[in-house]
Amino acid sequence: MNRRPASTYRVQVSADFPLADAAELADYLRTLGADWFYLSPLLAATPGSTHGYDVVDHSRVDPERGGSEGLERLSRAAGSRGLGVLVDIVPNHMGVGVPHENAWWWDVLTHGQHSAHAHAFDIDWAAGGGRVRIPVLGESIADAAASGALRIEEGELRYYDHRYPLAPGTADDGAPVEAVHDRQHYELMHWTRADAELNYRRFFGVNELAAVRVELPDVFADTHREIARWVSAGLVHGIRVDHPDGLLDPGRYLDDLAEATGGCYVLVEKILEPGEQLPPFWATAGTTGYDALGDIDRVLVDPAGRAELGALDSRLRGGSVAWADVIHGTKRAIADGLLRSEVNRLVREVRGAGDAGQHGDDELADAIAELLACFPVYRSYLPFGIEHLEHALTDAEGRRPDLAPVLRTLSHVIGDPEHPAARRFQQTSGMVMAKGVEDTAFYRTSRLASLTEVGGDPSEFAVDVAEYHRRQQARLATHPESMTTLSTHDTKRGEDTRARIDAIAEVPEVWVDFLERRRDAFDLGDGPLENLLWESVVGAWPREREALHGYAEKAAREAGTSTRWTAPDEAFEQRLHAFIDRLFDDADTRDDLERMVSFLRPAGWSNGLAAKLLQLASPGVPDVYQGSELWERSLVDPDNRRPVDFALRRKLLARIDGGELPPIDETGAAKLLVTSRVLRLRRDRPDLFTRYTPLPTAGHASDHVVAFDRGGAIAVATRLPLGLEAVGGWDSTELLTPAGAYVDVLTGATVEGGRVPLAGLLERYPVALLVKEEAP
Repeated sequence: MNRRPASTYRVQVSADFPLADAAELADYLRTLGADWFYLSPLLAATPGSTHGYDVVDHSRVDPERGGSEGLERLSRAAGSRGLGVLVDIVPNHMGVGVPHENAWWWDVLTHGQHSAHAHAFDIDWAAGGGRVRIPVLGESIADAAASGALRIEEGELRYYDHRYPLAPGTADDGAPVEAVHDRQHYELMHWTRADAELNYRRFFGVNELAAVRVELPDVFADTHREIARWVSAGLVHGIRVDHPDGLLDPGRYLDDLAEATGGCYVLVEKILEPGEQLPPFWATAGTTGYDALGDIDRVLVDPAGRAELGALDSRLRGGSVAWADVIHGTKRAIADGLLRSEVNRLVREVRGAGDAGQHGDDELADAIAELLACFPVYRSYLPFGIEHLEHALTDAEGRRPDLAPVLRTLSHVIGDPEHPAARRFQQTSGMVMAKGVEDTAFYRTSRLASLTEVGGDPSEFAVDVAEYHRRQQARLATHPESMTTLSTHDTKRGEDTRARIDAIAEVPEVWVDFLERRRDAFDLGDGPLENLLWESVVGAWPREREALHGYAEKAAREAGTSTRWTAPDEAFEQRLHAFIDRLFDDADTRDDLERMVSFLRPAGWSNGLAAKLLQLASPGVPDVYQGSELWERSLVDPDNRRPVDFALRRKLLARIDGGELPPIDETGAAKLLVTSRVLRLRRDRPDLFTRYTPLPTAGHASDHVVAFDRGGAIAVATRLPLGLEAVGGWDSTELLTPAGAYVDVLTGATVEGGRVPLAGLLERYPVALLVKEEAP
């Protein structure tokens, strides 16, 4: 039987932290209680890549990350300590930003449609006149040639430091460089033309990542041979599939992967919208856990803060706008802008199949873009999910009745599982959702920044304890081996940044006063962005000046309201950076910031410990993102991928294991205590985590606790700590448990079951983990 993890620990492998270094963590992970390593992508990537998602060679482990020898070393180290290994893979695309590093892409550029690898990439050759378009120029071909930036050198066509091959026989007659360029199987074009004129499918809007057609058997075999070897050799025991929604047929792909790997443990990086279910026919244990992250965050948010924080957001943006309308606008802008080339390709698919009726290309593009903007989830998997298309068609016709005739025409095309346009539409809708919602709209709403997290829906402000329990029971019943997470390499804010921000919902009036004071002193001129920045700064503080400058600039450009990546507003960005500098250089600003952080810090600590206990003890396979066993107050990447001080974590864990019960303070050692004790119990006593039973409470503070019995292990977590303080604490509030003597695994204290006073149980920490006293 294939192995299944009790928990995982995510490690970002890079040239700066190669596999040999990761292998040295095996003893620490074992002591911490983690069951498996969870490694970022390992296949050979573009040299210098810090993330590994730009694979250039599927046949080998990246030498910069340690090569095959490094993987074997890590696997031996893991195995000697009883640890499994899970590896992230990237089936959707390859890195093509440095063409000579990708032999397949280089061959395609050399030989065009006659290349042995031409079919491996999703290229519309006809749309490019038989050439693949490369959006790299910052000027015209003529100007580049005239300046010498475009030149023939060492048998290659070069543009500055970019290198491209020459097709055989195209540069033998001393022709001008422009003429040589025109003879190639590729066209170098101005980078601004990519969004509308590109003829190869990208990963979202990243020109340097070209989509790969793994639906073709030979392409799948060539791209997965090394991965299958890892599994068959026992080097790797599980696979995490990056972005399956970009594939033509994710379900079939997962079947192929299961066959190639002997049915090993597989997770998918799939974003589920509220109420959406993972396709039940997929060969996967579940998702990478963003759905669990949303549940945990929202049970720690006070629903009473919704009205006042919502009113603040409306005032800042000059009026109330429904979230559905916000994301419709941002998704439509993406479909019309960044991903216009994908819409245009869909038009060609419809027209090429003879299904365009009497409608012109512009009308078809308008209707397709509207459907993409109205699509309520990332994608469908026809015939599964046809209801989402029906919803989009109804919504689109309601918003644009003028498009009703063309929408009716498209409904028969986009709803046909076998139609090429329907299959491509499904690949495209997820791209529009990701760029329009996560990478745009999430930076335009500021009601509560912790809600704008990957996989989240900010229109869902909070959930009560009963709803949290219901969702966990559903998880246990449907996908008990699905991953749960709180922080990843892709989260917009680390788990403890969000935990502190969550506390704002308990004191909205305090936050409104704070924001008004700060805006009176320095008004950035973009209210929603300013609120988002203040919430993020308060959640992450103290942080380095450079990190906050980077975050503010990225947030502003992603929002696209006052400045943009493609057209930065220099005056606004100068003011933006002055805003950040004031946090450090202006005494009044810094003092006010420090006071707000000091006020929220204890509640943030309480929320952070509660969130960690809920994640680790609830159903699913919990993942600990590297370093997050201490406070994780990062912001969006690259901030969340910075180096981790493992020596400090080893030292603190040794002190805890020596009997020290750490205080709840800035060191985060209390979180390390919670993490290690729950992970060890899950690994060593899986029999205590077989079911999920909500436990009742009695007393005036009952709304401030989340408690459940996992089949012998009882988890108890505080919620809404500021509100708890306001009502006088636990007082006589009791937790009702089965009778018997218990031990709190966190503190070692003994507890008599039945009616357990929470004032005593949660006196030292806001969380507890109880097991029967006879259990080791």
